This record gives sequence, C-alpha cells and structure tokens, in this order.
Amino acid sequence: MPYLMVQTNKALPATQKGEFLAIASQTVAEALGKPERLVMVALEDETPMVFGGDHAPCVYMELKSIGLPQERTAELSESLCSLIEKTLGIARERIFIEFADAERHMWGYNGETFAK
Repeated sequence: MPYLMVQTNKALPATQKGEFLAIASQTVAEALGKPERLVMVALEDETPMVFGGDHAPCVYMELKSIGLPQERTAELSESLCSLIEKTLGIARERIFIEFADAERHMWGYNGETFAK
C-alpha cells in the first residue's frame, strides 16, 4: 500500500536502478512498519527537470500510504533524503518530497480496497 515515486533528471545505469529500487522498497517498508510485499517503488530517471534555475541533479519524490503519520514526516524526509544521497549521490538540498495520506477506500489492491 505504500507507494514511492522517484523522479530525477540524472541518468542512471540499469544496474544502479535495480539496486536503488530494492533498497528503496526495504527502506519504505521499515520506515512505515508496513509489509514489503505491499510496497511499490517507481523510478523515472532522465526526467527533464530544473530546480532553482539549475539543471544539476535533483529529485522529486511522492510518498503515499494509508495511515501516513503526519507527526513522522520530518523523520521520513530524513530517511528518504539519506537514501537518495547514499544511493544516487544527489545532495539533500536538491530534493523535494510530497507526502500524502491515502484514505482506505481510495486505495485499491487485488480487486478490492483496503476499506473493511
């Protein structure tokens, strides 16, 4: 149910993409206390982007999840920025993150929703 979308203007080799996706999936699962089997991570590299009028590498992320705790967004920001710095080599001051708490009835999976 957690979904992390990562967009960057940096070109990444195929091997780095696979490694990043695996580490990001594990990071999100651990950070949110959710089963990794329900975590989805998407990566779009070479996205035309400019940040602050500069074409240097940058990242935009969206983290959506049911029950995303508002009081933990600073902690989640730290975790995700560290992930990007360590795996993609992009400085945290070049990263924006949008957090979204999804309502259970608005999140579908396996032909159903999480509303019960």
